[in-house]
Amino acid sequence: MIIIITGASHVGKTVLSQRMLEKYKYPYLSLDHLKMGLIRSGNTELTPEDDDKLTEYLWPITREMIKTAIENEQNLIVEGCYVPYDWRSDFDDRYLGSIRFICLAMSDEYIDSHFEAIRSHESDIETRFDDSCTIEQMKIDNRKMTEGFRNSGEHVTMITGNYEDTIKGLLD
Repeated sequence: MIIIITGASHVGKTVLSQRMLEKYKYPYLSLDHLKMGLIRSGNTELTPEDDDKLTEYLWPITREMIKTAIENEQNLIVEGCYVPYDWRSDFDDRYLGSIRFICLAMSDEYIDSHFEAIRSHESDIETRFDDSCTIEQMKIDNRKMTEGFRNSGEHVTMITGNYEDTIKGLLD
């Protein structure tokens, strides 16, 4: 089984991935780690701020890693925001049957009510350096992800109430 977890920054993708790793013992691939490895090694001129270009650059690599894992009957969690909205078009039924897709997003109301709590948990799994996240940018990013994936026919798990309950629901 391949589990793709995507969504905007700060929605808890890495927390969910870590909890799935602990529960199911599936390894996970952080697309942020792949991105930084390629940037730091000099294998790309892209920077961490080039989100759309990074999706175009990273997705073909990620897609083929997913196919290889499925062909070898291996489990893998793929976590990160660098998943294109039309990701399904890159897989035929032979692969799609082995993929679970999760897109996390937060409603504007949730962000307004919980912004400080969200920020207080931003380094729960990975340390964030110089994160200049603002409430308005977080709302814009969540709306963009929600609209993009919904327009592609994907289900988006909206975090509107209790965050822990939402995450626990995805673990079952």
